[in-house]
Amino acid sequence: MVIAKKVLTYRKKHSILYPLKASKRQSIKALKCKSEGFYRGGNGMKIKKIFIGMLVLTMVISIFTACGKEEKAIKIGVNQLVRHGALDASYIGFVDALKDAGYIDGENIIIDYQIAHNDQSIVNTIATKLVNDGSDLILAISTPSAQAVANATKDIPVLVTAVTDPAESGLVKSNEVPGGNVSGTSDLTPVKKQIELLTQLVPGVETIAVLYSSSESNSKIQVEMAIEAAEEYNLEVVEATVSNTNEIEQVVQSLVGKVDAIYAPTDNTIASGMPTVAMVANSNGIPIICGEESMVDSGGLATYGIDYYKLGRLTGEQAVRILEEKATTDTMPIEYLPDDEYTLKINKEVAGQLGITIPEELTNNN
Repeated sequence: MVIAKKVLTYRKKHSILYPLKASKRQSIKALKCKSEGFYRGGNGMKIKKIFIGMLVLTMVISIFTACGKEEKAIKIGVNQLVRHGALDASYIGFVDALKDAGYIDGENIIIDYQIAHNDQSIVNTIATKLVNDGSDLILAISTPSAQAVANATKDIPVLVTAVTDPAESGLVKSNEVPGGNVSGTSDLTPVKKQIELLTQLVPGVETIAVLYSSSESNSKIQVEMAIEAAEEYNLEVVEATVSNTNEIEQVVQSLVGKVDAIYAPTDNTIASGMPTVAMVANSNGIPIICGEESMVDSGGLATYGIDYYKLGRLTGEQAVRILEEKATTDTMPIEYLPDDEYTLKINKEVAGQLGITIPEELTNNN
């Protein structure tokens, strides 16, 4: 009777369909089945299927979990003031340096390349956007772009390029030890050598105009250097400023008959409007010595300057050190291209148009 009661209890709990009046042998067999962990009526097969199903489900979950742990693409924001040869070359060099290190846009990095069209309000808007979008690194091309981004974030690493003097522009504590979230490269050009080049190509020059945008601190630094160099060559300097590209033609026209030559530093407003500068100046016999090569391509006479593509690559190499070696901007010094990277470029077509004879010593180096 005791055994029968156990069988009935077991039957009630597990719904095993045995006859109500089970024999003593059947009851003992049922208990044996219970102790061995399998049941009549095909339930053992069901348990096996459930076990396999759970195993497959566990494997699927593991696969999806592993996929979810794949590294996210690194977001790199770019704030470029305006489109012109030098700044564009800097960006291309930056991207190529990343690519050579295995960082490919659209694969393991996502580059958000933004152009501000030389509009300060757009520069500020882009800076805010790149910060709010959660950029892991921001590249600022030009001094105005760099200042906007530096004001927008104190946490995201920021690299600058095409900036003459980051410390003087208030971007870093010092060019040797930046001390914050900003570092990068400088496009400081050999201004004194450029003024010397002017005197070689335009013998007898007495008065020069320094043409630049009054809104760019980048340019003011170079203007001071140009005035100092001009004094060494006993040249009189006339400062000619514009606030935007729409003023260029009128300002250059006002220099006709007043100056013997124009010096245009690496000023973004002047660089973007260089075809207009050249149109007015060259047609009036006024040679233009430029701060960088693309301005010569746009109608300037000559320059002795840097390669902005190489400068961009140098900045890209800094980015790689931040991404791979966990380098920090606060101790990463501002970098410069070596002096032997400066190159002489003369626009021979413009020289012919102006009736300028290129000295032999310059011809051999061009």
